[in-house]
Order: sequence, then C-alpha cells, then structure tokens
Amino acid sequence: MFVELIATVFAGIACAGVAMLLNILTGRRLPKWIIPIAAGAGMIGMTVSNEYTWFGRTAERLPEGVEIAMTVDEQSWLRPWTQIWPYTKRFAAIDTGTARTNEALPDQRLADLYFFGRWSPVNQAPMLFDCATARSALLIDGATFAADGTVADADWQTMRTDDPILKLVCET
Repeated sequence: MFVELIATVFAGIACAGVAMLLNILTGRRLPKWIIPIAAGAGMIGMTVSNEYTWFGRTAERLPEGVEIAMTVDEQSWLRPWTQIWPYTKRFAAIDTGTARTNEALPDQRLADLYFFGRWSPVNQAPMLFDCATARSALLIDGATFAADGTVADADWQTMRTDDPILKLVCET
C-alpha cells in the first residue's frame, strides 16, 4: 500500500513536469491551472490503474498449486467507470497442491482456502469438503478427527453443486 502511495505521488509529479515542459515549449501560453490539473489527473490515473491491475499482479504471484476458485467484481457509483468496466476487488483461492484425502473417506477432501482482498490481509482457513453430498465445513474452531477419519464436531454447510470452489476441489 505504501509503495502504491509513493507511485501515485510520483505519477502526479511526472504529469505536472510534463505540463510544465509543455508550458515552456508553448512560450508560457498555457493557463496556470494546467499544472495542478495535470498532477491531479496523473494521480487519479495511477490510482485507477492500480485498482485494475491489482488482481493480475496478485494472481501472478500465487505459488504453484494455488488456483483461483472465484472472483468478486466491484461496481460503484462513486467510481462511474466501474459501471462499464468492473474491477476485481476480492478473490478466493484453493491450495490444490496440498489438498488431502482419507482412504477411508474417498469423497472427502481437506484443503486450505485463501481469501484475498484489495485492501485487506490474506486470510487462510482449512476447509473440509464432502464431494458426494456437496457440503463443506470450516475447520477453524479446532474440529477433532475420530479414529476412522470422520470429523466429530464439524459444522457442515450445504453448497450448490455448481459452486466453483467445490468443483475445483473435487475435480483435482
């Protein structure tokens, strides 16, 4: 976040410098307000660029085996351009490379689920999926496993069969 702030300030300075250079080249015929307007436009442009490129930059840095399961696009009336071109503000990813199964329960998969947000830290949660019955259980509150591999105190939630997270876990 700090790096983006510095980049935004430097974009404003650069655009103001270009406006100053254009003013000198035109014999100082441009109005005086053109320099702060150019600086503001450069900073707004850099901010918008960072918003739209965040998802791509973050997705590129995901380690091998971590796959994006779903994205959440954002539209806001405070940013009118997002009504035409929404941007990705959040996404969920599954670590399919370390997903675990139990031979006694072949329809169940245990995988780490990661939640990424534009201005929030990455959250990780282990989740148990039952592919046969389309349900899942977060294992945050210290769920215990019985000797046969079943989860004793899981809070199972029903999922849609076409849920992208469930499909990604169960297909791999």
